[in-house]
Amino acid sequence: MSSRSFLVAALAFSLFATGCVAGTSGAAEGGNDQPFEGEVEFWTINLKKNYSDYINGLIADYQKQHPQVTVKWVDVPGQESATKLLAAVASGEVPDAVNVSSIELGRFTPSLEPLDAYFTQGDLADFQPNLVEPLRTGGKLYAVPWYNGGSPVAMYRRSVMDKVGFDPAKPPVSYDEALALADKVFGKTKVNGFNAIPDHNTLRYYGVELLSPDKKAVFNTPQAAEVLEKFKKSYAAKGIAPGAVSKDIRNLPQTLENGQVAFKAHANAAELLNVQKNAPDVYKDLLVTAPVQMSTGGNLLLAQQAFSIPKASKNKKAAAEFIKYFTNGANQLAFCKIVPIYPSTVSSTKDTFFTAVSGDDPMAAARSVIVKGLPQLKYTPIGTNKDAELGELLSEEVRAFLTGTKSAKEALDTAEKRWNDALA
Repeated sequence: MSSRSFLVAALAFSLFATGCVAGTSGAAEGGNDQPFEGEVEFWTINLKKNYSDYINGLIADYQKQHPQVTVKWVDVPGQESATKLLAAVASGEVPDAVNVSSIELGRFTPSLEPLDAYFTQGDLADFQPNLVEPLRTGGKLYAVPWYNGGSPVAMYRRSVMDKVGFDPAKPPVSYDEALALADKVFGKTKVNGFNAIPDHNTLRYYGVELLSPDKKAVFNTPQAAEVLEKFKKSYAAKGIAPGAVSKDIRNLPQTLENGQVAFKAHANAAELLNVQKNAPDVYKDLLVTAPVQMSTGGNLLLAQQAFSIPKASKNKKAAAEFIKYFTNGANQLAFCKIVPIYPSTVSSTKDTFFTAVSGDDPMAAARSVIVKGLPQLKYTPIGTNKDAELGELLSEEVRAFLTGTKSAKEALDTAEKRWNDALA
């Protein structure tokens, strides 16, 4: 929630969205003097199939409130979202308000409009401050938050874990404990424990710093090598599933869904949707608990979805107003009630939907875990315009290490050079 399924399957779940506003003829560019009218061309990514009623309902309500605004909805395939935005920026025919994953935000920042002139402190007051601040670059706000995966959770198959005496009241609190449990599970049941590899986020959970203030790789340390060795030991013992080294992280060979791993020590609650839909018997068998934590306590928020306005927009005022409406607390809460995501608005979290959770349904249990973990949630991206690329560069070297192609030192040496070359 690992972030694999959420961002990437939501990553499989993949809920991204873009809002866009095309300007009216003759509208002045830039600033709040623009007319609050025009056509809003609203892009989403992979939402139309499952969430048409929700989005069409919001559009209809908005147009009733603002008869001078017309909203046009366009749904974009997830795998084409970044490419489509890049092409739009290159052509100058941009969407006016676009949903960008925080992982990709730095990549597009040069082509985005600072939002400070359009969003006052009052407009931002309901957003969680720890989610807003990371969207600033050089003191300027380039996006406003929408939704995120919330605090991570852990998921365990009761039928397997009962055989090793697992106590759901005392789940692993560190990756070291999760590795030990994974090895124990395979030793007693011949079911692989889990399918994580020590990627850049895992290193951060062990307290390994990734970059220096001047953007140089600093993760090539004895501590990092020790972490890699711990995972390789478990990989060799089959506590970690053999398919964990697959580059196709959306379609790993061994998963909870196909019954070939026993647990996920760190996942996004959105992954429960995939299990519920594709493997209902496994879903009924799941125990949901708090996940492993960082060495300093708490958990990382690996990504969030946010809205931005491209510089080339001809109707920035209308774009900003539509974003304010689409991301308000009431509308975010409504979205959270139909899909297991977490809102960026404080008011949404105070609803009984989050505060009065009961029962042992995995989804309900996940909401309870999320709410309890939010105060310790930390959104700290790598902080470059190539975060996604850097993460994959390190993962490539980790895979080479786990499969015996390289030593830990060779893998880290190569990854360090590749990071520094990419950031040069």
